[in-house]
Order: sequence, then C-alpha cells, then structure tokens
Amino acid sequence: MTSIIPASSKDLGQQLNGLPGNGQPKNENKISERIRARLVAEDVSFLANDNIAEHIQPGELKELEVEVADRVRELLQSLVIDIDNDHNTQETAERVARMYLNEVFKGRFYEQPDVTSFPNTKDLDEIYTVGPITVRSACSHHLVPILGNCWIGIKPGSRVIGLSKFARVADWVFSRPHIQEEAVMILADEIERLCEPKGLGIIVKAQHYCMKWRGVKEPSTSMVNSVVRGVFRHDPSLKQEFFELVRQQEAILAT
Repeated sequence: MTSIIPASSKDLGQQLNGLPGNGQPKNENKISERIRARLVAEDVSFLANDNIAEHIQPGELKELEVEVADRVRELLQSLVIDIDNDHNTQETAERVARMYLNEVFKGRFYEQPDVTSFPNTKDLDEIYTVGPITVRSACSHHLVPILGNCWIGIKPGSRVIGLSKFARVADWVFSRPHIQEEAVMILADEIERLCEPKGLGIIVKAQHYCMKWRGVKEPSTSMVNSVVRGVFRHDPSLKQEFFELVRQQEAILAT
C-alpha cells in the first residue's frame, strides 16, 4: 500500500478540513463545524467571551489551529498580500493561529487554572486588596488589544485562596474577546464561585486600541469600571474603604 504524506502545512490543513480537488471546503468535515454542532446539540453558549474548553475533545485544538491558519492565509490573500513571495508573511498564518488559540484567546479554549481554596480557620474578617494585576484582552468589536490593570478587594468568607490565584484567574478570564464591562462581571462571578467572599470589589483601568489605533485615535484615553458585591454593595463605608485601599496602592507605586 502506498501512503501519501502532505508536502506542507497547507496540504495538511486541506486534508484535515476535508478539501476536495477543487479546493472548496466540505463544511461538515471542518473541525470548527464539528465543535459548533456539538455545542448547538448540547445547547451550550459559545459567545466570544464564553469558555468552551469542556466541549473540545483531545487533539481537536491542533486540528483547529490548522483550520484557523488556513482562514488567516485566505485573509492575507484577500488583502492582496503576496504570501508566496513575501518572506515576512510566509509563516504569518501559522503564527497568528497559534497566538489566538494558545495565548490571546486561551481563556476560551483552555480550562480554568487549578485554584485550591482553604478554610478560613482564623476567621479573617479584614478587607484586603490585590493589585495591580496586569490584564490583556482584545476588543470583541475589532479584535485589537485592551491592556490595563485590575484591582481585587476581598472581605473573606468561609474560604480563602492564595493571592497569586487572583492573577491567574484574571488572566484566564480576560484572555478572550471582550467588552470591558462584561469582562469585569465574568471575573467577579468566577471569584465568588471560588472563595465565596462576604464582600467583593473589582476595578479595571484599561486602554483600548480600538480608540488609540483606529477610529477617534485618542492615545491617552482609558476606561475605568468597577463591580461591587456583597457587603461592599450594601455598606457604603466598606465600599469606600475598598476604593481608598486601591488609591493607596496606586500612590505607593507612583512614588
């Protein structure tokens, strides 16, 4: 029996995506269509800022990487870029596919980092804040960067988690296409689920490249938003204490 080995990643992509001789895709064989059909059958949301890791089977991310690279290659060709002869863009499609699946949008395709919570055996009851935590995301309208900082305030409940875990969870949540207002709410939901605090406050201050790089092109504009829950929401003095602690952290870092 004679076996045929693809000569390039492009050939491999065509085999995995079920491209027949005329180069037109058989949609039912595309890995994205198979994953999408599974999500629809299970009535699972797959919006831009949803996590779908639970519904991706072993090996499918590598297949998806090949398919995404093929689509990026088509985008470059549609932009009339000679990717066959331009040495700067010959491997761009593969780089972009790896970047989106494994870095920029990893919060969609990978499971939440392991976070172990511990009993609050000392009955800690004082507010503490963690920050600034660097957050990196992408605007879901234009897929350009959102870069900024996040502060998290906690009034502990029955369980606590390590300080570094807040940064890991924030990175996981923000590594998806987002609008900032929704990202903060999703992060708050995850932290409440992990440690059930009596009070939770989150502030995010970020710059949006959909305003810096395009459109109005305002290089110094930023967006600040917050969410407060539990006792922070219902007790104005505790809410004020949280915001004051964040201001103190910023002042210390500015000196």
